[in-house]
Amino acid sequence: MKIYTKTGDKGETGLIDGKRISKGDPRIVAYGSVDELNSNIGMAISSLTVKDRDLFLDLINIMTCIQSELFIVGSDLADPRYHVGNQNENKTPRSEENMASALEDAIDKFETELEPITFFILPGGSIEASLLHITRTIARRAEIAATLLSKDQIINPTVLVYLNRLSDFLFVAARLINKRLGIKDVAWRPSEGQTR
Repeated sequence: MKIYTKTGDKGETGLIDGKRISKGDPRIVAYGSVDELNSNIGMAISSLTVKDRDLFLDLINIMTCIQSELFIVGSDLADPRYHVGNQNENKTPRSEENMASALEDAIDKFETELEPITFFILPGGSIEASLLHITRTIARRAEIAATLLSKDQIINPTVLVYLNRLSDFLFVAARLINKRLGIKDVAWRPSEGQTR
């Protein structure tokens, strides 16, 4: 089978239900953002594996699981046949509440390693933490895209919960990476940014 089909050459693509829509449709933008997020998490995993796999193995395992969950989120968004009360009639994998609660458990576990913060932090520190901050902002953008989609079309509301919780997890994960590498969080100091 060839990778290219030429069916999208006029700016349209097919959804799981077979319907053809514009590649600029909010549904495509939403699950495209989820795909971008997944790719960036893959890059972050690769960087942690190269840096010190053993030091970050727990985080790598969770993020690998998140990548699989993002495939579920993407397929959920790619199938417009979600109906409240009959979510699985079409056998499309759907986002479930336990996916978000697992992220909450991971956040709670990792926060026990971290000092509480009483200030805003700048995204940065190590390269690996910076990559996680990038994924966090992509998660927020994916959440925004899914939220905009939900204003006009029915989607599984669990998608929004999951993406919201995922960005929280990625923030904590970025801090955790810096902590394990012995790098302090970079505090935002409003007065420092005013001199060049």
